[in-house]
Amino acid sequence: MFPLKDTIPSHSPPLMLWTLLLVNAGVFFFELQLSEAQVEQFFYLFGLVPARYSHAAWARWAGLPIDDYWPFLTHMFLHGGWLHFIGNMWTLWIFGDNVEDRMGPVRFLLFYLLCGLAASLLHYFTNLYSPLPTVGASGAIAGVMGAYFLLYPHARIIMLVPILFYPLFFEVPAVLYLGFWFFGQVLSGVVSVAGPEQVGGIAWWAHIGGFVVGAVLWRVFVRPERPLQADEYGIERAFMRG
Repeated sequence: MFPLKDTIPSHSPPLMLWTLLLVNAGVFFFELQLSEAQVEQFFYLFGLVPARYSHAAWARWAGLPIDDYWPFLTHMFLHGGWLHFIGNMWTLWIFGDNVEDRMGPVRFLLFYLLCGLAASLLHYFTNLYSPLPTVGASGAIAGVMGAYFLLYPHARIIMLVPILFYPLFFEVPAVLYLGFWFFGQVLSGVVSVAGPEQVGGIAWWAHIGGFVVGAVLWRVFVRPERPLQADEYGIERAFMRG
């Protein structure tokens, strides 16, 4: 299944969303100009390497400065390949415009970065001695998804399921799609604790942390002044039926 779009129209141009997409694209295309060895060095310098901060002797041996904390933010603008980049940016495009619509561009940026920072911190504490660099915007995007989950419970996601050469389109409730997504992250995160070799090196706990922080903090960032449209009422009215 592949999500194509949601059914909630945005009411103003998502300027900050476009900016984030362009910045991520710019960094990714810069990566494409580098050799394999240069990309690896780039990821170790600007990606999040937990052992860099928990194992000072190893960090010095690897040539990584231990007093540089920018990677907790810069890692979310790096991506490890076309599928990684396109998947993250597509997901951000689907859910980000509506969340920005409710927050405004500046608040949305602060919210996005805060969710990404929270995701990176949880990843760090659950992988203290990992020498592998973590890259990607998925933790911050998970925060956007967590906010969307509560802001637009009536929304529906249009899905594509290719059956041989026949494309099948159908709608699923956003709360169902995002709820199953989050359940899958939690399940995989638990498995990663029991057997890290079985989960493919994906930062599941970063996804969990970003989603939870987004779901908790969205109220702080939403602008109160714009009246809601009929299809925008939040989780408070999602199940109110006469």
